[in-house]
Formats: sequence, structure tokens, C-alpha cells
Amino acid sequence: MSRRFQIVAVALAVGFTLSACGTEKDAAGVHAGTAASESPKDTKGKKMDMQEAAERADGMLDAVLKKIDPKVQWAHGPTTKGSCDVTRRRTVMTIVSADRRQSFLDQVEQFWRTSDYRIKAKNDDAVFPAVYAVTKDGFGISVSVRAKGQAFFEADTPCVKESKVVDSASEPNGPDYEGVYPLPSPNVRSDYWSAGAS
Repeated sequence: MSRRFQIVAVALAVGFTLSACGTEKDAAGVHAGTAASESPKDTKGKKMDMQEAAERADGMLDAVLKKIDPKVQWAHGPTTKGSCDVTRRRTVMTIVSADRRQSFLDQVEQFWRTSDYRIKAKNDDAVFPAVYAVTKDGFGISVSVRAKGQAFFEADTPCVKESKVVDSASEPNGPDYEGVYPLPSPNVRSDYWSAGAS
């Protein structure tokens, strides 16, 4: 009798654990049936292909970089392509000092919130903070601070129809560093963003 009770107790514990995990995934918009899992459509209502999704990701990156005030200089990072998704990247070449880092991230987060993106996660680390957001149709976008205080933006598409993907048509507002990888450390000084940086 005691052995049977132990088996039932373990089964219930495992069931509750799996149930809790499912609830967290549902809340994060991972399971099918949520807006984030629906295939994004183009302006004519057709399922997007990878090139169209990459252009949408470019537009998201263009929009947030234009909203940062004062402006920062940026360059394209590498584009990567999966079996049905694309990631576009932008690297900030302006020096953002430790004193201005939180202000920079706050501007980005506020813009994403007003754009009706859901803030999915935040890393409040003093040295390497990051903000991750997602759109209603499953595009992800993030900003993260990495080595030497350099800020990186990434926009990830959901799974879409396979197609060729060309380089971004967005013009960087400084050197394009075409063929250079990895990009240099931030090297553009700003009276505001670089205040307090050595």
C-alpha cells in the first residue's frame, strides 16, 4: 500500500511540473494558436517569404535606430539565414558610456512598448544589459550591450516561406565596413552618449 502511494505521489508531482512548464510557455506565446505562432502575411495577405520577412526586420531596425535621440552611428552586422528564418543585425559604432547605457536602453524599450511590441525579457546586468521584445506576428527584436560597451541590435523573423535573401537595402549612417568582420569596437564619440567614457 505504501509503495502504491509513493508511485501515485511521484506521478502527480511530474504531472504538476509538466503542467506548470506548459503554462509558462503559453504565457510566453510559444504554443500554437497564439498570435506569435501565426505565419506573418505581406500587404496582400499572402504568406511572407524570407526576403519579405528580412525587409520587415530591416524596417523594425531602421525605426528604432531613427528614434534614438541623439542619433547614434551604426553599421550592418552579418545576416544569417536558417531553414525558414532570417536574422538581421546592426552594430552601434557610437561609444555609449556606462553612465549613459541605461538611458540608451530605456529609449529603446519605450519605443518598442509604444510600437505595441511585447517586452519578452530583460537583463538588468550593470555591464551587459539587454532587452528582448516580440511583435504580435512573431518577429523578435533585441538590443544587447556586449564587450567594450558596444550595443548590438538583432531582428529575427519567424518561420516563413523559403526564398533567396539579398543584403539589406538600408544605408548605414556611417562607414558600411563591407567585408569587414568582426566590426571594430565603437569608435565614434558623441557629446551626449559618450559622456564619462575614457
